[in-house]
Order: sequence, then structure tokens, then C-alpha cells
Amino acid sequence: MSDQPRIKIPPLPLTGGCQCGAVRYEVHAKPLTLYACHCTECQKQSSSAFGMSLRVPKESVVIRGVTGVATRPDPHAPPVEGLFCPSCGSRLIHQRPERDTVNIKAGTLDDTSWLVPVGHLWAASSMPGFRPEPGPLVYDHQPESYDDLIEAWAEATQ
Repeated sequence: MSDQPRIKIPPLPLTGGCQCGAVRYEVHAKPLTLYACHCTECQKQSSSAFGMSLRVPKESVVIRGVTGVATRPDPHAPPVEGLFCPSCGSRLIHQRPERDTVNIKAGTLDDTSWLVPVGHLWAASSMPGFRPEPGPLVYDHQPESYDDLIEAWAEATQ
């Protein structure tokens, strides 16, 4: 994992929001990891080849503005909630209510210049032309644990 590029996290809080500016958020803790997900659900949700998730402690996030919630059933786990702006439709956060972390949709950050995912999930469903190179943190499907992704992020952001 030591071949990961060095990642310099900007000073906290990290800030972001929706396209129209009606919803803004701040993250007051260092992110736990950043990964790209190539599953078909993230492809549909992002209208792109993959989605990027910045996992952070739930209590570190402050949201200003009114959000809507879209719940997606998951046949293998509790449902996933997506917080979005009801005015412009931008998806901002994915979460499972029982967890103490949330996933910020990384493209909604004000400064995205530092974002380098340490791993890729659901590579088996990646679109042609966007297939990640094989590696230790490239998973064909859902990993059993995020521990290796969290460890790689901690090493890359020392």
C-alpha cells in the first residue's frame, strides 16, 4: 500500500454543497477514506461512470439548508439513504442510519483538486474505458471490510 500517492487534505472544515447553493455543508473531521465505486447504482445516481465517496464521521458534518431523503433498498443490508437538494436534485450524502459514518459525494466539495481515491469498488461492473488497473485495493464487488481502504488513506494522508 505504500505506493499510494501522497494526499494533502486541505485545512478543516471541508466545505461543499449542491449545484444551486441552497444546501451547504461543512466537514469538521479528517476523512476516513476516499474510494471510487463502479456499481450500477452509483453509475445511475451520478449519471457517470462511477461515484466517489468520502467517508467521514457522521457527527463531524454540519448541513445548512433543507435536504430531501431518497431511500434505496438494499437486498443484502439495511437501506441506503441519499440526502439531496430538493431544489436542484444534487445528491450530497449517502448513509446508513445505523452507522456512525456517512459518505460525502466527493464531487460536491468546493475544492476537489486534492481528491485521489485509494481504492475502487465493484470493478466488475465498471464501464469500458473506466476500468481501474488491477491492484490490492481494487475489488470486483463489495469488500467484506473497509479496513484496508481506511489504512491506505491514513498512510497516504500522513
